[in-house]
Amino acid sequence: MPTYDYRCENCGEEMEIFQSMKDKPATLCPKCGHNTLKKMVSMPAGLIFKGTGFYQTDYKKKSKTDKSESLIESSAEIIESKPKEKKKKGK
Repeated sequence: MPTYDYRCENCGEEMEIFQSMKDKPATLCPKCGHNTLKKMVSMPAGLIFKGTGFYQTDYKKKSKTDKSESLIESSAEIIESKPKEKKKKGK
């Protein structure tokens, strides 16, 4: 469940509340008891996969230099694997 940051406009108390995305925003301040609790805009933490089977490199995009280097390497491998043609001697 996501964590939301709230601040009471009456007493200034700031808190984090764990709640479902389906839940209505909290309004009652647990400190002063007024219905002046407002959701604050906060920086998302991001999604992190933990455990076996998740690799950090699975989601990274290759840069243009990496793509061009791999293309050069694969081209070189193809050229090296082709049999060299023998030159015919003219009579």
